[in-house]
Amino acid sequence: MARKTNTRKVRSAEIELKDKLVAINRVTKVTKGGRHFSFSAIVVVGNENGVVGHGLGKANEVTEAISKAIDDAKKNLIKVPVINGTIPHEQLAKSDGALVFMKPASEGTGVIAGGAMRAVFESVGVHNVLAKSKGSSNPHNVVKATIKALSQLRDAYTVAEQRGVDLQTVFNG
Repeated sequence: MARKTNTRKVRSAEIELKDKLVAINRVTKVTKGGRHFSFSAIVVVGNENGVVGHGLGKANEVTEAISKAIDDAKKNLIKVPVINGTIPHEQLAKSDGALVFMKPASEGTGVIAGGAMRAVFESVGVHNVLAKSKGSSNPHNVVKATIKALSQLRDAYTVAEQRGVDLQTVFNG
């Protein structure tokens, strides 16, 4: 039986988004006339209040690649449950070769995560989290795995609604 994912899409027109550049990659194509350079950019956008998205842009100029990535990221926004500046529960996710693990942390811990994961957490508004990236360190795969893990998070209200019970039953077992 296929498990239904609970991805929550968000419209970008109604919220103020901040963008963070995760990585720029220069790609060289060798032709008969010499080398031809192009650029790819990975960008994460978010409102630092539970909404985040990522995008990839490719162009011959760096600024154009970044603006394309921002436009792509605004099309891929999701809503993430952030409770008291951290995530509601532990989560593990895999995208291609990247495997990420994240778990909630107490107040004052900070964002304990690598570069690509840190950009995602800061964009979504998580201030206290413990995270580990295993496998591939390719920023694109790490960002995709982190977003996938964040999209699988559920808060207590969502769990109660999906189980068809009241909130008190979720906490009491």
